[in-house]
Amino acid sequence: MLGAFSVGKTSLVSQYVHSIFSEKYTTTIGVKINKKQLEIDEQTLSMILWDVYGEDNHQSVMPSYLRGLAGYILVADPTRPSTIETTLSLNKMVGETIGDMPFVLALNKVDIKELWDENALAQIHDLSELSVGTFETSAKTDKGVDDLFECLAQSLLTSHSSS
Repeated sequence: MLGAFSVGKTSLVSQYVHSIFSEKYTTTIGVKINKKQLEIDEQTLSMILWDVYGEDNHQSVMPSYLRGLAGYILVADPTRPSTIETTLSLNKMVGETIGDMPFVLALNKVDIKELWDENALAQIHDLSELSVGTFETSAKTDKGVDDLFECLAQSLLTSHSSS
């Protein structure tokens, strides 16, 4: 899980793994690790979810957190255009650090879509085209959360079976 601070990475993971949403904001320090086992196409997949602290002007995601990843989820908050720029730079950093990997793009906070910035969405269009899937999500209402993670899981199974 990569994205700017306060885009909802922790909330998405919490909703997916524990079916819990909290209005209380807590800053992630370092990385939080969760695990979820799921069945896809009669195969069992154990997903180890690394919820990496949010990038902002004061701290950058360390490339060492990317070692060993098989795929990732980029999370953006379209109500805050600056998070789109962070999403683009994080994707570039992943490519430069470990090469092309399957990723899914989450446009989070669809429950307040009326506040989304259309110019910000236009900026992320090309990145969306490169992703294995783009989802409008809401950790608060649980919209698109399972689909988001399951798309990544399906992509990982497909890429693993073809290699």
